[in-house]
Amino acid sequence: MNDIMGTLRNMMWNLTHRIRITDLIDIIIVAVIIYELLLLTRHTRGSALLKGLFLLLVIALMSSLLGLVSLNWLLTAILQNGAIVLVVLFQPELRKALERMGRTRVFRKNTKKGIDEEKDTIISEIIQTIMDLSKRRVGALIVFEQQTGLQDVIETGTRLNAEISAPLLENIFEPNTPLHDGAVVIRDNEIMAAACILPLAEASGVSRELGTRHRAAVGISENTDAIVLVVSEETGIVSLARDGALTRPLTVKALEEILNEVYTTPNSRVVTFFKNLREEAEGEANE
Repeated sequence: MNDIMGTLRNMMWNLTHRIRITDLIDIIIVAVIIYELLLLTRHTRGSALLKGLFLLLVIALMSSLLGLVSLNWLLTAILQNGAIVLVVLFQPELRKALERMGRTRVFRKNTKKGIDEEKDTIISEIIQTIMDLSKRRVGALIVFEQQTGLQDVIETGTRLNAEISAPLLENIFEPNTPLHDGAVVIRDNEIMAAACILPLAEASGVSRELGTRHRAAVGISENTDAIVLVVSEETGIVSLARDGALTRPLTVKALEEILNEVYTTPNSRVVTFFKNLREEAEGEANE
C-alpha cells in the first residue's frame, strides 16, 4: 500500500513540478484533435467504431494489469498496427477531415470576383427557373460547386459550359428531353454540365417518402460541401441539401437569401446561415 501511495505522490509531483509550456501545448493539440474526431464521427458509423476502439484499449490495459499474457499479447499486436487500423476503419471520416482542412482560408481561392456585376442577373434567372418548374411540378436537381471540386461529377454528364439562363435551365429539365434526368452542375456563373450522376445518400435519416432525386441531393452534400436545390416532381416543393441534411420547403425569399449568400460571402458565414435555416425549419415542423 505504501508503495502505491509513493508512486502516486511521485506522479503528482512530476505533473505539478516538471510540466512545461510545451507539454501544455501538446496536451491542448491532442485534445483538439480528439474533439474534432468525435465531431466528425458523431451520428455516423464511425462513432460505433471509435467506441469499439476505446473499449479495446481498456481491455488491453486491464489484461496487462491482471496478467492475462495471451490476451494482452493479442491485443498489443493489434494496437501496434493502430495507424493502419485507423486509416482502414475511419477512411470516410479522415477524407472529410482532410477536405475540411483544404477548405481553410489559407488554401481558399476567391472565385467570385468576376461575377459580382452579374450576380443579380444570375440569382434572378435561377429563382425564375426554380419557381416555374415548381409551379409545373417538373423535377429538377441543381448542384452549386463550392470549395470541393466536382470535376468527377461533371464528367459523368454532358458538358455544356453555358451561361446561366432560365430558358436553358427549364429546357434541360423538361420531361422527355435528352438531358432531363440527372443533375445540373453550376460552377460560379457557368452551367458546366447536365444529366450528371450523383451518389445516393448513405444516411438512414432520409425519409422514405423522398425519391431518388432527393437522395442524390443529400448524397452529394454528404461527400462534398456542394449546395443543392431540388424541385419535387410529385409535389413541386423546393428543397435544399447541404452537409447531408435536407431543408424543405423553401420560399422565394429563402431562395434569394441562399443564392445571395452563396455568391457573395465566405463559406463560414454560409454554414452559419444554413444552420439557422435548418433550425427554423425544424422548429416549424415540430410545432
